This record gives sequence, structure tokens and C-alpha cells, in this order.
Amino acid sequence: MELLKYNIKNVKNIYRNLSPAVLVEHALRTEPCRLMDSGALLVETGKYTGRSPKDRFIVEGAANVAWGKENVPISSEAFDKVYDLISKYLSGKENIYVFDGFAGADKKYSLAIRVINEYASQNLFMHNMLIRPTKDELKNFSEQFTLISAPGLKLNPTECGVNSEAAIIINFDKKMILIAGSKYAGEMKKSVFSVMNYLLPLKGVLGMHCSANMAKDGSGDTALFFGLSGTGKTTLSASPDRALIGDDEHGWSDDGIFNIEGGCYAKCINLSKEGEPEIYNAIRHGSVVENVVIDDITRVPDYSDKSLTENTRVSYPIDFIPGKVASGVGKHPRTIIFLSADAFGVLPPVAKLSKEQAMYYFVSGYTSKVAGTERGIVDPVCTFSTCFGSPFLPLSSSVYASMLGKKIEDFGTDVYLINTGWTGGKYGVGSRMSLKATRAIVAAAVSGALASVKYEKEPFFGLNIPLSCEGVDSAILNPRSAWKNKSEYDETANKLAALFEENFVRYADMPEEIRAAGPKSKKQR
Repeated sequence: MELLKYNIKNVKNIYRNLSPAVLVEHALRTEPCRLMDSGALLVETGKYTGRSPKDRFIVEGAANVAWGKENVPISSEAFDKVYDLISKYLSGKENIYVFDGFAGADKKYSLAIRVINEYASQNLFMHNMLIRPTKDELKNFSEQFTLISAPGLKLNPTECGVNSEAAIIINFDKKMILIAGSKYAGEMKKSVFSVMNYLLPLKGVLGMHCSANMAKDGSGDTALFFGLSGTGKTTLSASPDRALIGDDEHGWSDDGIFNIEGGCYAKCINLSKEGEPEIYNAIRHGSVVENVVIDDITRVPDYSDKSLTENTRVSYPIDFIPGKVASGVGKHPRTIIFLSADAFGVLPPVAKLSKEQAMYYFVSGYTSKVAGTERGIVDPVCTFSTCFGSPFLPLSSSVYASMLGKKIEDFGTDVYLINTGWTGGKYGVGSRMSLKATRAIVAAAVSGALASVKYEKEPFFGLNIPLSCEGVDSAILNPRSAWKNKSEYDETANKLAALFEENFVRYADMPEEIRAAGPKSKKQR
């Protein structure tokens, strides 16, 4: 194949859709990477160990984009400048790696994407993360969007009209994504997701930052897990008792849900075989591991070592998960779970939401960003991310929120808010919610068991808290009971309620019944 249409010239070897085994061989020969004892490929991403939001841009002129601090416009001239620099940088290279694949398991809504990489390891990453084509699909492949990644190119921000040596630029007019300066592979994955979140609503499909699984009994009972990175989407959806549809990105059409990706991108920090066996066992030949520290002699990983970053990651094809849903599609969900890692330690482990509360907490998208997920984050930081994914939503939040609200109503979906953060005190005082307890809560929610228990309403957030949940100590279900100092709990809960109120001011156009479903601080009572 040729790359002249991308102004990339005089490349000695252009490799298209190589097998994982061959890509690993190329990476070991041409990059500073190593094999782990399990056979997984280990790379270090250098300066950029997480997403760099301030370096992300969308070329101005795209219709209906909600411009702001997350969707930052850049001129077409600046895009052309960066494109020219990337083309010249990649021209004359010894090797260039191309992967042609799809985003979207439902063929009615899939997008054909061509990925052009400087590094074999990054090409393997996208081989894992996109949906892999059949031989016939590859033979007749015609790209609808192109992603070009050149991590080794460091930009001059003054000359290029960007903020640093790195840039991630989406051009909807030219149907291209450019990435320069950052070797963090998550930038590629999330850029594709942003493109899908722009295109899918135009077809009446809701793009969602969530994981999904379904019952193994053939009933087709599906569940969605919303939450930002570090809240447990990947961990909680990869359950041995249920079949995984996908761990991070999905679409919800009139026919049901479908995985946007062909793989998983899981966090590795403190990973254990006992706690997360599906993810642990997926780290093998064909996987790409980022920034995990290993023993120089044995190549055995130390998943507790965060000296490079707390945001250690592994990419693997979904085929590595036993019992996955091969088709990548499922029926309309019976259960939706909103995951929040609450650093204040005042949200209950689980609460059942009314439709209005569901819309309020979906729009709010509250969590605490955990260390390492983005550059500069050391301790958990309180954040509100609209629809649990505002950095990846090019359109107005009202578009996604109204679509979800209608689907919840149409299909009678139960919605739960689950706190995977702290209990018994705020961050630094209390303890992190145990994974065992959270798994038990999730199991009760998706099975329908929580729909029939008795509830009590707590005063600050108006949330309905179950009085019992099988497999969970009832003493922790009411967060106030878990705090030794009750007055301190009241003060902290009131503070968080006020932050919710302050954040929701920007959604003044929301219906009154949704705004009224939120928390009430003392000043609002």
C-alpha cells in the first residue's frame, strides 16, 4: 500500500494489519520495550503517562460542537501546519505501521478507521482496541476516518498554535485525528470515542462512557456501568458470573446496546489475581502494558509500584476475557449503575434513584479524579464531568442527557448510584470501599434483588438507601453510621451538597423536576 494520499513519502516498509506476534517482534527490535514474564509487551510512555486535556483540540467550524474548556477550537491553518510537520516527520522512516479496523460492533453504525503509527507497540494497541476486520472486510476496506500518531515529533507551540510539544487534534471536516508528542496510547482510544460521540447522535444513537455486561443464562439481561476512569467500570463489569460486552464505550440504539471497541484498557495499579482474575489473566502475549515496573531479572511485575505513575494500564483484545459476548451487542439494559469514587466519604455505598434523580446525577457526573488518570493529578480531586464523560462529548450535554432520559423511560430501566470511593471518613481519614462489598452490591442490583428490599431516605441528598443487601454489612449502608464523628459527617455532607448545587447552576435550562431532584444543603432547605 501507499501513504502518498497522506503526504507521507519514501517509507521503506509499510506494514498493514500485522499479527500481534509479528508486531511484538517489531516492537522489541525497534523500540525500548521489554517482555514481561507472562509474555505481554511492556512499554514506558515517558513524560505523558495519562491524557493531556490541555493539549486536545477540535478544528473550528465543525457544526454543533459545544465549544468550551474541553472542546477547544483550533484554526484550520494550525491543523494544516501540524499535519504538514507530521507528514514530513514520518516520511523517510524505515517502518510505518497501519491498522485498518472498525469502531462500533453494530454494523449499521460502525465507522471504518485507518490508523497510521510510528511505533509497532502503538499499532498493536489499536489492533487490540478497535474491532478487527475479517479478511473480506480488510480486502474491501475503505476508511471513513484516519488517525495518524507520531509520538516522537515534538511540536513548537508558538509556531504551531498549540499549548505544548504535544497535540491531539480532531478535524471533522477532513475526517482526521492527529496526535503528536505523546506516547500515551489512551489518547488514540479516546479520540476515536470523541469522534463516535459526535457522529452517533446524528443517527439517533446515544454514545456512552460506560461498561456493559449481560447474564449468562441466555435471558439477554444487560447492565450498564457509568463512571470516569478509576471508578471501577472495567473491574466491576469483568465479572466471572456475567458475560462482558465491553469495558468502556458503548452505543445505545433503538435495537439495544453495542460495544464501540474490540478490546479493553484496564488499570493495573494494585492488580491481583485474587481480586481481578479476568484482568490479571488477560495480561499475556498480545497485550500491551504501560508503565508497570518489573524485576529486571525475572520480568515479574510489581503492580503495587507506582513510581512511574499510578495510571499503569494494560490493553488487550476482548477475546482474552472468558465468556465475553462475541457479537459485542446486547438487549436494552434492565439496570444502569452510576459509579462515583467519592473522596468526601459521604455518599452511600448504594442508592436507588428515581427517574428525575437519575437524570440529575447523570448530568452532574460526580466523582473524584484519581491520581495518575490525568497529568498533574496526585491526590483525588472532586470533579463534575457531565454525563460521566464530558472530555469526550463534542455536542451539548443536553443532547446526551435527553437521549438517556428517554431511553430510561421507554425501557423501564432501574438506576442505582454506587459509591466506590471512601467510607467512614473523607480521603485520608476513612477507608476505600471494599471491592468485595461493592461486588455484592452490584450483584444485588443487576439481579433485581435490590428492587424488593426496604429503603430509608437520607436528608442531604434525598437518596433512597437500602436497609439491607445480601453479602454486605448493613452497618455501612448508611454512610453517616460509618463515621465516628457524626457532626463532622453532617458538615462534610452539607459541603458536598453545596458543591452539587453550585455545579448545577450551569444547567438552568433543565426542567424543574430534574433540578429539584438534587441535594439540598442547609442554605437551600
